[in-house]
Amino acid sequence: LPPAAQGRPLLVPSDPGHPPPSLPCPFQIVPFCGHIKGGMRPGKKILVMGIVDLNPESFGISLTCGESEDPPADVAIELKAVFTDRQFVRNSCVAGEWGEEQSSIPYFPFIPDQPFRVEILCEHPRFRIFVDGHQLFDFYHRIETLSAIDTIKINGDLQLTKLG
Repeated sequence: LPPAAQGRPLLVPSDPGHPPPSLPCPFQIVPFCGHIKGGMRPGKKILVMGIVDLNPESFGISLTCGESEDPPADVAIELKAVFTDRQFVRNSCVAGEWGEEQSSIPYFPFIPDQPFRVEILCEHPRFRIFVDGHQLFDFYHRIETLSAIDTIKINGDLQLTKLG
């Protein structure tokens, strides 16, 4: 984390059974659900570091507007790495309606049993997605109120090593 962010976690687990990401804990429990302090805004970056499982099928990272399951919370962006198709798909769900899925990528960046670093940079018109330091794609906002995007959910075939 940059020096300005040290000592104050950007992501706080919403489940009290999970240790906060700022503690020296080598692995976070998956599935993980955490609060994004202050919601998203242009210039804010979410960092997800982990290790892909040995025989993965898929894993997902979602930024949502709250945690509600019924009715389901709006999903600002859902990123899903699908190993069988070597796809990194993204989509959003607004008012219960899933939008058009996007899947074109220049290459598939994830390797079984290897570490990865995903950065989701929020800009005014879009999210910019970087994997291991390389920009992979942009995803234009479908939810206008960026500050309402206040929850991160991570699940699937991975171990989390760092969130920020």
